[in-house]
Amino acid sequence: MKAAILGATGYTGMILLRLLSAHPGISEIFAVSSSRAGKSIREIDPGVYTAVEANMSATGGRLIDVKKAAELKPDVVFAALPHLESAKICEPFFKSSVVIDLSADFRIKDHGIFEKAYGCLPERPDLLDKAVYGLCEIYGSEIRKADLISNPGCYPTASLLPLLPVIREYGNEGKIIINALSGISGAGKKAAFNNLFVERTENCGAYAPGKSHRHQPEIKKELDAVGGTDIDLFFTPHLVPLKRGMEVTTLLDLKAPITDCELDGLYSKYYGDSPFVSWDADRLPQSRDVWGSNSCRMGWKIEGKTLMLFSVIDNLVKGASGQAVQNMNIRFGFAENAGLRIYGEL
Repeated sequence: MKAAILGATGYTGMILLRLLSAHPGISEIFAVSSSRAGKSIREIDPGVYTAVEANMSATGGRLIDVKKAAELKPDVVFAALPHLESAKICEPFFKSSVVIDLSADFRIKDHGIFEKAYGCLPERPDLLDKAVYGLCEIYGSEIRKADLISNPGCYPTASLLPLLPVIREYGNEGKIIINALSGISGAGKKAAFNNLFVERTENCGAYAPGKSHRHQPEIKKELDAVGGTDIDLFFTPHLVPLKRGMEVTTLLDLKAPITDCELDGLYSKYYGDSPFVSWDADRLPQSRDVWGSNSCRMGWKIEGKTLMLFSVIDNLVKGASGQAVQNMNIRFGFAENAGLRIYGEL
């Protein structure tokens, strides 16, 4: 099978190169970069070129532009592109390839909510109803039939996996408060003063708190859909001095108390067949548990009707490139864990 990566020189694109080069179902990879077309993959990413050159024979081991990639007719396209640009750049592929978009361009179907979050209307409103939200463990049956898959953001992935089953089955009272810690790679490769090593090392802090972060409506729409109500959600991200990794702590009051045994049974019901979601009632997860893997590990603490949920993911893998490959696996009938690691590195 042939796969194209749009934005192959960014962090998520580079992770995709590594994952797809080891995937048993991928025979050809087209690495696409409009700004670096013609450059050798050896020059752009020397750490991976020996692994991927064999899968890049059609392009001579070089990066190509979007037009050339469209001519090569990839079966699947991974769009690791900036928000508000992806929908435009993917235009040549919508009718001929399965597109897995890692930007936010197709995540929110409500035009008003999208405009509030991203400052403009969706670029391709005609495709929003066609797009499937690619939270793999929740929408697997829809993903199997989709030709346009909108990969969730890293913050929503880590927040929603422990929370959705609870809201669906037990409901909540009052506010839901999510505090999330992310490594610096979540900001991408763009040059920014706040991402400099001197600014970030030995330093952490919140940003866009409460209801002002653009991922808040992405999380809220999923919670509203299963809860059947207008969820009062406060989401605050924090940037911490890690290269990669994410930890999310969620606090909510339930309508009735829940026991450890009941919560364990709930997660078994929803995620018992999932290779990538695990939980432990006796130990809170840490980011190193999942570093480099496509896994989400979860834990909890119960205080009466108050439930505290804890989850960790690798923001570049389960939070981006790994989940995109997982979406491809589901869509094309591969084993769901094909080409993906379940356990984190020490």
